Amino acid sequence: MHNILTKKRALGIINNFSGAGVLVIGDIMVDHFIWGKVSRISPEAPVPVVDVQKDSILLGGCANVLNSIYSMGGKVYVAGVIGADNMGKLLLEELRERKIETAGIVVEKARPTTLKTRIVAHGQQMVRFDKESRKPIPKESTKKILQYVKSLHKKIGAVIISDYSKGVISRELIAEIREILKDSKIYICLDPKQNDFSMYEGAYVITPNHHEAQRAAGMEITNGNDLQQVGEILLKKHNFHAVLITRGEEGMSLFERRNSKIIRSDFPAQAKEIYDVTGAGDTVIGVLALSLAAQADLKEATCLANQAAGIVVGKVGTATVSQEELMQTL
Repeated sequence: MHNILTKKRALGIINNFSGAGVLVIGDIMVDHFIWGKVSRISPEAPVPVVDVQKDSILLGGCANVLNSIYSMGGKVYVAGVIGADNMGKLLLEELRERKIETAGIVVEKARPTTLKTRIVAHGQQMVRFDKESRKPIPKESTKKILQYVKSLHKKIGAVIISDYSKGVISRELIAEIREILKDSKIYICLDPKQNDFSMYEGAYVITPNHHEAQRAAGMEITNGNDLQQVGEILLKKHNFHAVLITRGEEGMSLFERRNSKIIRSDFPAQAKEIYDVTGAGDTVIGVLALSLAAQADLKEATCLANQAAGIVVGKVGTATVSQEELMQTL
């Protein structure tokens, strides 16, 4: 941390958060957690009976990315698709409560709001059931999202494209976003889900985890040399400025083009105890993009994102990190 970022510089960037705007585009979801205890097996079938103690409804998917920027004190905007159902209404209420504008959210009657319900007993996830549609969204919805991107041109410093492959993110959408932003200084940060990274062509920085990076490069990462090769393959093949590979307890590695060279920087994991990695990737890309929008360079932004990820994996459930927590770890 110290050779990249002094404490003073880090606090300077964090102080810029409140003036930095980030638009999050992607698959909006609701995470529903049902917490309980198991003390017996059902007489009807050999399954545990969960005695429900409480349940919580949280913003998930790209809405969790948005939530992590919001809790860092950044100005956040969102574009995506929800259904005309109760979960969709609930989501809009959650956003309005946080004073986040909902003009970029398209309501589609023929589609459910993506809902993931997890049953957790004694801190252990027992089962998850999903209610969703993975069909590509209609051209009309894509058009509305692009109109919204155009309208925000002056208010944002970064766009996050958060792909959970539920139908919002497409080649056309990404190509059009690049077209709209091509003469601006707005960074496009991308969290991938597809194995074929060619659809993400031209993003400024892409943040796969090591599994996603291996699949996209078509080779396994077993050691540092493999990691180096994978980083180089992804950069050379797809016209990204940088690739940030998140590696769980191994930390993260940034591969960056500088002139004609590829520079690699490794960031060791910051967590003392890892309880839950749910949402860690969302925190990484959220803090990364917000830091870039707050005038940090890529290494400084990665450093802060790594610190934030270290905090979030120490919490259970889809968690976020506050600006105060980040400042304390510094």
